[in-house]
Amino acid sequence: MSTGKINVSVENIFPLIKKFLYSDHEIFLRELISNATDATTKLKHLINIGEAKVEYGNPKIEVKIDKDAKTISIKDQGLGMTAEEVEKYINQVAFSGAEEFLEKYKDAAKDAGIIGHFGLGFYSAFMVADKVEIFTKSFKDEPAVHWTCDGSPEFTLEQTDKTDRGTEIILHIAEDSTEFLDDFKIRELLLKYNRFNQIPIKFGTKTETLALPEDAAEDAKPETVEVDDIINNPNPAWTKSPSSLTDEDYKKFYSELYPMQFEEPLFNIHLNVDYPFNLTGILFFPKLSNNLNIEKDKIQLYQNQVFVTDEVKGIVPDFLMLLRGVIDSPDIPLNVSRSYLQADGAVKKISSYITKKVGDKMVELIRDNREDYEQKWNDIKVVIEYGMVTEDKFYEKSDKFMLYPTTDGKYLLWDELIENIKDKQTDKNGKRVILYASNTDLQDSYIQTAKAKDYEVLLLDSPLVPHLIQKIESTKENISLARVDADHINKLIEKDEPIISKLNDGEKENLKKSIEEAVNSQTYTVQLEDLDSEDAPFSITQPEFMRRMKDMQQMGGPSMFGNFPEMYNLVVNANSHLASDILKTENSDAKTAKIQQALDLAKLSQNLLKGKDLTDFIKRSFEQLK
Repeated sequence: MSTGKINVSVENIFPLIKKFLYSDHEIFLRELISNATDATTKLKHLINIGEAKVEYGNPKIEVKIDKDAKTISIKDQGLGMTAEEVEKYINQVAFSGAEEFLEKYKDAAKDAGIIGHFGLGFYSAFMVADKVEIFTKSFKDEPAVHWTCDGSPEFTLEQTDKTDRGTEIILHIAEDSTEFLDDFKIRELLLKYNRFNQIPIKFGTKTETLALPEDAAEDAKPETVEVDDIINNPNPAWTKSPSSLTDEDYKKFYSELYPMQFEEPLFNIHLNVDYPFNLTGILFFPKLSNNLNIEKDKIQLYQNQVFVTDEVKGIVPDFLMLLRGVIDSPDIPLNVSRSYLQADGAVKKISSYITKKVGDKMVELIRDNREDYEQKWNDIKVVIEYGMVTEDKFYEKSDKFMLYPTTDGKYLLWDELIENIKDKQTDKNGKRVILYASNTDLQDSYIQTAKAKDYEVLLLDSPLVPHLIQKIESTKENISLARVDADHINKLIEKDEPIISKLNDGEKENLKKSIEEAVNSQTYTVQLEDLDSEDAPFSITQPEFMRRMKDMQQMGGPSMFGNFPEMYNLVVNANSHLASDILKTENSDAKTAKIQQALDLAKLSQNLLKGKDLTDFIKRSFEQLK
């Protein structure tokens, strides 16, 4: 037996480990399982290249709890260690940078993580244990050894009679960490961090019922057998070739990832790249509709099939945070606790790659089955629109997959839309005007007026539309978008056509003055127009600029204009019979009553007539029926 001191000049290293990692001390299990996995996969590699002359077999990692002895053991069948290797990897390498570590971290309590730095992964065991033992036998023909340390820099190392290859680590759990002696707690941690570990993990046993043979008697009872309870899936879908997977395989994996999610995903994107970085994964499009606040089921980040975090901001572009799924990359730079992303060039490349891959998938989906893509559009449009607004490279490709639905139920790509409107919806200045509605019920009268002129009206109803419109108008030449109720249709798309006016300038001035005196000038700007005599006498519009600013403010956009007041244009058809009738009415009360009734009808058509105004209008209308 030999004793010695771990290569560290400061004796309080273990309390410091505990202090710094206390908030995240459950990760000890992840680290020790990861070490066991590495030992097993390294053995396989050595066998494959002929350096280890042993049978690989079907190795597994076993986790056991002994409540009486207050221990947890993690046992693998990997390459094991010789006494010399224990000395090198456990006693020296782990703390070769200890002084640098202490200098960097002793005053940095805010940085909760040091695991993985200076080879400290194994020493995370001391966060929950006041004594740790290692029993290990190398695949080489050398004696097994037993290492013991009680959390001080002193250790013992002696030969032992272990005969099977591999390493067993026994943690003697400290009094302040006895929660980890609970089966449920350990199972929870194994499922959280190691559900897709590369090597099977055994945690206890379970009873399985054997199938009855075909010739079994009618009253025969099936036999049961105790088998290892393997809690992980070592071969998850993202590690396989996309060509080997069916739609059913993807759906099954989605259920495995999100067992409480009962709605199937709409489709998936399988990521697989090995240059200039390694990245695999599967992203799923859930049904989103207009929901921008999907938080409960996030994308999960793995490193070599070990769960790291579901805080993937920075790796995944913002607009794809609405998706679900898995990303696995050994190349993502994390801080030493593996809990926080480090910003660097590689991350930006990964983010760009994912953006490109999603764009390519959209093009593929619409090309392969446009009808199916159109049916799913309302459930995916928020992701696409968000991407167009926030990611320039995604926006540049979007003409190939962004659909513009019409109020008639058609779905148009950008080029198709421009082809549809270029002849009729080009105004006198050569600008193509795209008309849209945000609510077909509330804006029906305006939609019908536009359709009467054979204009195409889009239905753009997501919360991102104000930002999307701004993006389109700033990047496409000679294009403007206008909501159908932003002005009279003749004003939205002005043409070089003669205008016939029934009233002279003096009559118009009198008419405008009468109406301005009868309505609230702080809310309504009176606008006289020479329209078709059959057009509505009074209509209400909201200026496009004012409404866009308001919409953006409601989404948390810039509030430099303060709270916008309710302001509208009252468009009066100067060629209507009502306009002439108001001019001829000499009694001022009667004139005001006609104007008020017409205004209320215009407000009613826009769902703006509410409260007392609506009550008074109904009462007045009934009285006119007497």
